[in-house]
Amino acid sequence: MEENINIIKNVCTAEREEIIIDFARWLEAASQEALVFGEGRFATMSASMAEAMRINADELARDKPEAVERVLQQAYTMMAQFKAAYPHRVISRSVH
Repeated sequence: MEENINIIKNVCTAEREEIIIDFARWLEAASQEALVFGEGRFATMSASMAEAMRINADELARDKPEAVERVLQQAYTMMAQFKAAYPHRVISRSVH
């Protein structure tokens, strides 16, 4: 993930958009895991950020690379903080 942030200034617009979409997917996955752990506020915040990134991916990719880098860094920080609090991955989301 961090290597994607570091190369964001050196890639074309299409690749930049793809990286933004990948981060949105990672945030959505973290949101689902947060729901399993009972972290509703984090789940809502990360899902909202993922949706905003996905909707505005093309515009973000065309704008300044520094702005994109800042958005991706914020998303990465959110996911890193969640992973630090809950280091074990969710294997199954089934509810009985």
